[in-house]
Amino acid sequence: MPRPGSVPDTPLTSPAPLAAAPASLAAAGPAGTPVAPLRIGNASGFYGDRFSAVREMLTGGPLDVLTGDYLAELTMLILARDRLKDSRLGYAKVFLRQLEECLGLAVERGVRIVVNAGGLNPGQLAERIAELADRLGIGLRVGQVTGDDLLGRAAEFTEPTGLLAANAYLGAFGIAECLRAGAELVVTGRVTDAALVAGPAAAHFGWGPGDLDRLAGAVVAGHVLECGAQATGGNYAFFTEHDVSRPGFPLAELHADGSSVITKHPGTGGAVTLGTVTAQLLYETAGPRYLGPDVTARLDSVRLDQVGPDRVRISGVRGEAPPSTLKVGLNRIGGWRNEVVFVLTGLDIEAKAALVRTQFEQALPTERRPAEVRWTLARTDHPDAPTEQRASALLQLTVRDPEAAKVGRAVSSAAVELGLAGYPGFHLTAPPGPGAPYGVFEAVHLDAELVEHWAVLPDGTRRAIPPTAHTAPAPATPELPAPELPAPELPEPELPAPLPPAPTRRVPLGLLAGARSGDKGGDANLGVWVRGEDAWRWLAHTLTVDRLRELLPETADLPVTRHLLPNLRAVNFVIEGLLGEGVGAQARFDPQAKALGEWLRSRTLDIPEALL
Repeated sequence: MPRPGSVPDTPLTSPAPLAAAPASLAAAGPAGTPVAPLRIGNASGFYGDRFSAVREMLTGGPLDVLTGDYLAELTMLILARDRLKDSRLGYAKVFLRQLEECLGLAVERGVRIVVNAGGLNPGQLAERIAELADRLGIGLRVGQVTGDDLLGRAAEFTEPTGLLAANAYLGAFGIAECLRAGAELVVTGRVTDAALVAGPAAAHFGWGPGDLDRLAGAVVAGHVLECGAQATGGNYAFFTEHDVSRPGFPLAELHADGSSVITKHPGTGGAVTLGTVTAQLLYETAGPRYLGPDVTARLDSVRLDQVGPDRVRISGVRGEAPPSTLKVGLNRIGGWRNEVVFVLTGLDIEAKAALVRTQFEQALPTERRPAEVRWTLARTDHPDAPTEQRASALLQLTVRDPEAAKVGRAVSSAAVELGLAGYPGFHLTAPPGPGAPYGVFEAVHLDAELVEHWAVLPDGTRRAIPPTAHTAPAPATPELPAPELPAPELPEPELPAPLPPAPTRRVPLGLLAGARSGDKGGDANLGVWVRGEDAWRWLAHTLTVDRLRELLPETADLPVTRHLLPNLRAVNFVIEGLLGEGVGAQARFDPQAKALGEWLRSRTLDIPEALL
């Protein structure tokens, strides 16, 4: 149940009836004719998501478009390594298996499919899909979006040594062009996640690059859908308030004005509430400007309303001109790493850890010492424990070096040799391995005029998609240094009036606030929100950058920026450098900062009793 003083995540009215699916996405209706809402679902939030979601979304209720987001920074590295082994690979292979089960169903129901499963090789995936359709006896019009792969031109804008992938984040209009040409399935390479929703919306409603507010509304809806069940109760801070044992996947009912209703198919698990949508809006975003290749969406203009059970309306979204540059994600081999985990049991844990370190350093010849040696002691042990596992702590050794030989046998031998000469109870969680390469991620920005964006139509015609003419200089961000003519800084929102002094109790922050966190390259994003106006007044004044550094000592020496979003009763932090060189580098215990928000929620603060 919601806590006293909070705004409950409960429905307010009955859901509206479902709109019938339109016959075509090829064009908007005649002038003056209302265009039916567009129902867009999501069936994948990452490469490895629920396999059955495609079938569940196709059979669970009416849909016009089904999208799937298979790409992330780490996924691009995985696909690049696939492509190294076989030049015909580099796409999300699981999508073909999903399609083999469900292609006939999608065609029968008239549902268009738009996916970024093409990864680094959309052309090859499109060919495989055409072969599959022929084998199944299904006539299928396939379009594809290309031009994002810049690996062959990388020397123009970066050091190419060790580079495995270089991909620009394209926008929505290549997808829209394919759909307008009658494509029933569109495969893309690297486009923005939200483009999978904004593209079909632009095609359906006839939007152009100048429809900034409408595009911004679709981008916000796309951001909510892109991570699948995270919008319906997955990874949700207040998960105990809902049945999230098997949350359904989300869908958006998009309207011609850019507004939308986020919902899910009837009878599926999970929940769609103000809280679940707020959490996803904060995920992997930063300040009020959400930059993209088609539009800059103003997150500080978003209005959320619970309009029925499992129905949240998004409205009021304002759009500004997009930046004149495109983000380009670079994945490269950073070097080699290895890991050994020592189990320390019972008494004298700190002394045992010190002995391991001393003996290991002595056993490792100086000339074979890796460039980076890091020790982490996790005190998972409990005194007078009823099981051996609960009596044990874990000492993790992580090494990195440009040379494979320095993290392989040299390290594993030095660790294993301690077996009979080390601390009492010596053992490891697993035998040491030979080491493995690790990847690093970097983002650069390139003038959009220098990137070719192509829509390959179902008849094979290649149509160039020009960059939008309505552009503005981008504001400075950790990934994008300040340009010569920076966009005007937005004024900091006014703080609400502080709460009057009142009795407090020291309790975990999570009794009052929700949080969601994630990664953007080497930076972490941490959004925190509350569910009532008085709670917002407290949060805005209490959870400052200095207080965050006190609560999360790991951030003490890092640049931290706080953004206020009063319309969402939220603060959003960007913590630069927390994740080193990105998830592929595995520089941290939680390399994607997925649980950073839950760590923060577990920390205690003096919170007014009236809010609890």
